[in-house]
Amino acid sequence: MRRLLRVLVIVATVLATLVLILAGTAVYVVRDAFPSYDGSVDLPGLSADVEVVRDENGIAQIYADTTADLFAAQGYVHAQDRFFEMDFRRHVTSGRLAEMFGEDALEADEFVRTLGWRRIAEQELAMVTPATRRALDAYATGVNAYLDNHQGSKLSLEYAVLGLNGLDYRAEPWTAADSLAWLKAMAWDLRGNMDEEIERVRLAATRTPAQIAELFPKYPYDRNEPIVPSSTVAQGKFIGTAPEVSRAAFSPALLAELKRIEKVSAKLPQLMGRGDGIGSNSWVVSGEHTKSGKPLLANDPHLSPSMPGIWEQMGLHCRRVGTACPFDVSGFTFSGVPGVVIGHNDEIAWGFTNLDPDVTDLYLEKVRGNATVYGKRTEPLTVRTETFRVAGRDEPVTITVRESLHGPLISDVSEDQRTVGRLAAEAGPQAAARTGGERYAVALRWTALSPGRTADALFAMNKARGWQAFRDAAKLFEVPAQNLVYADRSGHIGYQAPGRIPIRGKGTGDWPAPGWDPSYEWKGYIPFAALPYEFDPPDGIIATANQAVVPADYPYHLSTTWDYGYRSQQIADRLAAGGKLDPAAMTRIQFDDLNRNAAMLVPHLLRIKIGDPWVREGQDTLRGWTFRQPAASAAAAYFNVVWRDVLALTFHDQLPEETWPDGGSRWFEVVRNLVAQPDSEWWDDVNTKEKRETRDDILRKALVNARDEITVAMARDPKYWQWGRLHTLTLTNQTLGKSGIGPVERLFNRGPYQLGGGPSVVDATGWNAAEGYEVDAVPSMRMVVDLSDLDRSRWINLTGVSGHAFDDHYVDQTPLWATGRTLPWPYTRESVDSHREHTLTLHPAS
Repeated sequence: MRRLLRVLVIVATVLATLVLILAGTAVYVVRDAFPSYDGSVDLPGLSADVEVVRDENGIAQIYADTTADLFAAQGYVHAQDRFFEMDFRRHVTSGRLAEMFGEDALEADEFVRTLGWRRIAEQELAMVTPATRRALDAYATGVNAYLDNHQGSKLSLEYAVLGLNGLDYRAEPWTAADSLAWLKAMAWDLRGNMDEEIERVRLAATRTPAQIAELFPKYPYDRNEPIVPSSTVAQGKFIGTAPEVSRAAFSPALLAELKRIEKVSAKLPQLMGRGDGIGSNSWVVSGEHTKSGKPLLANDPHLSPSMPGIWEQMGLHCRRVGTACPFDVSGFTFSGVPGVVIGHNDEIAWGFTNLDPDVTDLYLEKVRGNATVYGKRTEPLTVRTETFRVAGRDEPVTITVRESLHGPLISDVSEDQRTVGRLAAEAGPQAAARTGGERYAVALRWTALSPGRTADALFAMNKARGWQAFRDAAKLFEVPAQNLVYADRSGHIGYQAPGRIPIRGKGTGDWPAPGWDPSYEWKGYIPFAALPYEFDPPDGIIATANQAVVPADYPYHLSTTWDYGYRSQQIADRLAAGGKLDPAAMTRIQFDDLNRNAAMLVPHLLRIKIGDPWVREGQDTLRGWTFRQPAASAAAAYFNVVWRDVLALTFHDQLPEETWPDGGSRWFEVVRNLVAQPDSEWWDDVNTKEKRETRDDILRKALVNARDEITVAMARDPKYWQWGRLHTLTLTNQTLGKSGIGPVERLFNRGPYQLGGGPSVVDATGWNAAEGYEVDAVPSMRMVVDLSDLDRSRWINLTGVSGHAFDDHYVDQTPLWATGRTLPWPYTRESVDSHREHTLTLHPAS
């Protein structure tokens, strides 16, 4: 027995030692990539020392003497904090994910190469100003200086994990084109209404034009104001007859083709996000509304959550601002891109929300051999080949990409590269005479597929010192078109809509157009002078939240897919309610959780007679509810379960699954209109042949179903119901966080976090009613700029500045973000020094 015990002790000791060794090795590997925030480093190419000062949250403020030194240091710092994120993004934008992740990523790569993001970025390099090109090259120099001494696990834990899977990988040098290509990905995720075009076609197979119109209501100008409340365009300048809307009936062959296109495009990583929850809030108020007498500007872009978050906070400061070094700017940056995207300099502040103009059109093309029909002639297709290296395969994969006059044939992208089959039938005003033997394809025309100068616009905004310089910068901002809000220290506020927005011949781009009919061509772009703007409006308030930009009489077509204005009107009402604002008050508005949809629907729900006490107990939680949605709210929990059931019971029986309601602002408006029609056919459940349901039948059934669902999910007693227990956020690494391997996912993902808010609520934490209550869109950051004293400004990020799992700054800002709190935003040198925790000096290499 003693001998056995001795053996067991020896075995236990050996196992314990192995566990400690493995644990020590794991800790070493995890920490191997953590960057040094202190000391000094040689950086080739610098002309003088550069100082990188970090605060307790790891946020860097960079001080340099020249522009080249400043952006080289920014590249170095971005690589320190987030190189894997940068590397992943450039593999996405160049269609090279399969090199890292194998066969599963190939179809997404084929789609990106067909669109040609990287090819366009390389063309843009020749168009940007010499100063922009020098900044891009300097940034790449800084990134590559970091790569010279860091590879594999020293760069990021992700590379170590990928290495366990046999990936023999060395990060290649960064280039200027890598930075520009990221702007194409940003434009893609914010591109406009291509998804709605496909949805309309799906619906056209089974629904009438009138029914489709009910599912795409007109913007409610009578309730929710546009950004610019009045508009005139005279002599080509912005100082209104809406275009025609056309439609066609489409064949099953086309429906199948569009479904395939949608499926392939959905495989692209959502770098910024798509869907109703993707938008933003921004607003600015003049000094008459503030305690300080100077403007305040707020912004919180709504994007898909990711780990790390999309933004990294940073300050870029020339020690002496002048011709040689004109930057003194601070704000939110994209890793991989030099400069500040949203923020302020020493004189002005700016913010973005998505303008969401219609800048994409799908064209049906009649293909004859290697040409397409165009009017009475044929036009040859442009053909090129693309080759892909695929991890795990010895031989490369090659595809053929074809382009028509309108753009790449995205219907060519599929598992077997088949072309669209001949449409079985065509009808409607867009139809052409049937001709035998043609095959059909779908081409994408998109403004971002023409090279532009958006990179110049970002640097120009960083340097702008007044309204006219800001507008000059906005003139260069081509894609993605954004609502730009502005404030300056002189007390002025403003708004500008920029962008390359097409003027169409026929149609408004709501339906795929016949590529063979020249009358559907784009006739040019809306002149910048005719795009909407405001400067110092009389009421001193400008609020943008993706709502309609202009009244219905604006003479150009911008979009038919605005957000329906529930967020924007809540913001405008709070700003106009009186009282003097300060940064804390602005932050409270950003965290506003009033659900205006609930305010509309709950009175109807409370009028429903419920006999069952069990169900009535749930209904009673809605009595006296203020329609606020904090995470702890029982009423919000029950209402949102009811809302999801209302949508399912009303629409799932009559719509294709791919078009089921997501529950966002469009569906707020659809249901608002339907509750005034209690006998509408939409309320009827087509599966119950013996009965025709009305509005109250559906609302009653939703109350019953929701009581059962929420009881199973949480508790019998409503006092234990909490919206945040259903409405959770998991921050997910975009690659290994979705591996399906539990231990690997736990390395990189964080959460779940219980949140309040909801879609089309100012605290815009989106969820998709067709899928569940989990959060799929968030305010990716929040900022408030105080133009009376820039050091009194506030900011917060979704995660932290670090992309390294287990680093102290991986998710250190998330608890504050989730509860509506913010951090101080030091700007002046004195304030930065008072928050200094770390100093890294970058020396010129000898």
